[in-house]
Parts: sequence; C-alpha cells; structure tokens
Amino acid sequence: MKPVIFGLSGATLTPDERAFFVDAQPAGYILFRRNIVDRAQLHALTDDLRALHGRDDLLIMIDQEGGRVARMQAPVWPTFPAGALFDRLYDVAPSSAIAAARANARAIALTLAEVGITVDALPLLDVRQEGASDIMGDRTLGAEPMRVAALGRATLEGLADGGVVGIVKHMPGHGRALVDSHLELPVVRADADALASDLQPFERLRDAPMGMTAHVVYTAWDAERPASLSPTVIEEIIRGRIGFDGLLMSDDLDMKALQGSIPDLAAGVVAAGCDLALNCWGRMHDMVGIAEKLPEMGDAGRARLDRAMASVVRGGDQPELGELLTMRDSLLGLVAA
Repeated sequence: MKPVIFGLSGATLTPDERAFFVDAQPAGYILFRRNIVDRAQLHALTDDLRALHGRDDLLIMIDQEGGRVARMQAPVWPTFPAGALFDRLYDVAPSSAIAAARANARAIALTLAEVGITVDALPLLDVRQEGASDIMGDRTLGAEPMRVAALGRATLEGLADGGVVGIVKHMPGHGRALVDSHLELPVVRADADALASDLQPFERLRDAPMGMTAHVVYTAWDAERPASLSPTVIEEIIRGRIGFDGLLMSDDLDMKALQGSIPDLAAGVVAAGCDLALNCWGRMHDMVGIAEKLPEMGDAGRARLDRAMASVVRGGDQPELGELLTMRDSLLGLVAA
C-alpha cells in the first residue's frame, strides 16, 4: 500500500485509473464536486472503489464542512452552516451550541455514510485571529481556544455517531496566516509563547483519529520549511508537544504554498513524518510520479490507518436526518432570538 490519498478525474473511474489504482494500491481517495452527480452515481462510485481494492474499510474522504466548503450540494443534499454560526450560538448558550454542533455533524455523517464516504475533513481547530487571511474566517469555530476545542469535540463525536471518521485540521494551527495557502506560502512570525494558544485545541483533541497538517511556516519552530515538510514541526510539535498519535496526512500538495514537483512534494511530506500525502486533482502524470517516488506504507502508519478506520461503528439504529436538522435549526434559532 502506498502512503497517499489520490483524487479522481470524474464521476466514474476511467480504464486508465482503474488499472493504475489496482497497481499502485493507494491508502485512499478524496472526492470533489467533479466526482459527484447524485446519490445513485456517488454510491456506485464508492462501491466501485471498494470492490477495486477488496477493502470494506477503504478511506474515502471529502471536504464537507458546510458554508462555503461543501462538495455535496443542494438540492440533492441539505445545506449545512459554516462553523462561525456555532461560535455565535456559544455566546448565547454554550451547551446549546455544543448540542447543535454535534447534531449538525451527525447529520453530515448520515449523508456521507449513505453514499459510502467514510471520512470527512472536519473539524477545523484553527483559532481565528484578528487581521488574518479570510481563508479560515467563518470556517472556524471561534477565537477562544477552549471554545474551539469544545465545539470541535462535539463535531468529532457527531461524525463518529453517524459512522464517519473526522479529521482535525490544520495542525498545528492556520489561524494566524496572513495569506491564503492555496495561493502562496504563509509565514507566521509569532513567538512560541503566542503560538501556545493555537496549540490548545489540538492538545485537547490529541486523541482524534486523523489529523491534517498546515502548509504554513512557523518561524519560532522552523524558519525554513512549512509544517507539512518539517520534521521538526511534525515530530517535536505535532507528535511531541501536542501528543497527537493519530493518522497524519498533509494538506493538498497542489496548493501554491508549496514549491516543487508534486511527486517530490509527496516524498517530502512522508519523509518529514506525515503518514499520508494528499494529492487531490486526479492528474495521471502526477499520480504515476508519486507512486514511483513513495515507499510502501510503514507499519506504524498502517496501524494508525487501521485504528482510525475502526474508530467508528457503522450501522445500527440512527435518528432520521430530518430529526437532526430540525434539532440543529431549533438550537441555532437562539442566535437570532
């Protein structure tokens, strides 16, 4: 098994993808809007991926945060709010905000599990900072670390209750970035004392099954390399100080924050300590190069992957989706009350 998550080019597997994926044996896949038409098509695609590898617990992930980051969209699927709305409710009624975040995440999970998606890139544990880039903005759960942790925990629990694995992101914190890492490399010059508050939500949720790194340079820890490519940040901060021992993947290698060939970047993030490289765009020449560059997945990474995928129990009685949405909306109504 190669330590990589690949994207797909379209709504069905091409013959070339099918042959390549069987040979390369990636750890998993990520889906985007280009891969999604409706429930029947999406379920057929995820079934096809599982059959291709003979793995019922195959990692098939998506970015379904809510708000402006939603790959599965209305009218086929419900609309989900951005994280900032739960932060606003917390100002009014903390326990209601936590209940609403949990119900919302469980509703998201039900929509994903219904079509065979097993992992969601949620929750964001980035602590929002005044004056930072809006790339995080209303996606975050707030500016107070313990509130972010509480709402993040509720989100992880809701996803697990609905049969989906959550990913805490973007380790060790994207909230201070002054530029969008999709477009250029952010450099955070805060000192280690200031950065301590950014770490707090991740420290509280160190037992999360999966995490994702940030393509951000933190000069207090490593002035030369972004976290995704920094053995210092991964080993000393993420694994050491935070104490995270879950499956760690990079953010998308195609983001403009990183420079170099995609295969070289994939090898770099794995060499730095990520368990998996994330390559989203389904370009065959990049995927072939990655498969050639990467070693086989090591025992420690495979154990973390297996542990993460076994962290939720699928099936059993679930509440109706409409019931969860009604509960969430009733609680969120307190914001405007």
